[in-house]
Amino acid sequence: MRSLRILLVDDHLLFRKGLARLLDAQPDFEVVGEAADGLEAVEQTRRLRPDLVLMDIRMPNCDGLEATRRIKAQMPDVQVVMLTVSDDEQDLAAAVRYGADGYLLKDILPETLFQQLRGLTAGEAPISRAMTGKLFRQLARRSQPAVQPVATAVLSARECEILALVVHGYSNHEIAEELGIARNTVKNHLRNILAKLGVRNRAQAAAYAVSHGLVCLSERSD
Repeated sequence: MRSLRILLVDDHLLFRKGLARLLDAQPDFEVVGEAADGLEAVEQTRRLRPDLVLMDIRMPNCDGLEATRRIKAQMPDVQVVMLTVSDDEQDLAAAVRYGADGYLLKDILPETLFQQLRGLTAGEAPISRAMTGKLFRQLARRSQPAVQPVATAVLSARECEILALVVHGYSNHEIAEELGIARNTVKNHLRNILAKLGVRNRAQAAAYAVSHGLVCLSERSD
């Protein structure tokens, strides 16, 4: 299996070097470059064409949000995941608006970071659990649902369970473990949910669920 090629962008040298060592110790990750600010991040992305850019937000010269906007505009195939200390809703909203593929906080455990990044290959958006509610509230405010709420009557009980877990930030693997079903079964249910709700991806499905009150974000405390 080909390694995920990663560019690290952070103005704190010690943090960057420590993270590079952690990632390089994994058999399926390869750190191909580093950058200390947003301008350098855009240039290095253009030169190295990594699979993934792990991007800090607060940096000199050009911050991570603007760098993300430029990268996604010029190289939309490159995935960008924010890795930051900021849990500010405005930063989150800007990251989503500029095309970031995920948003993780720096207090994340290394093993959880690895799991989140591996989920990218399965189409899962890596998002810190603490930010999930904020993200979907932002999406819900901006979403224009393509179907009427009555359409949710066609969801089965199992599909409703899975949709609730998606809203609360569960990955496909976590949903499978929570419900005691296979990951392929989860994928099939998600495909059906998207088709029935008339939305394109799990984020839109979650936004629809939140905006129509189908799932309460405070239902679960974990």
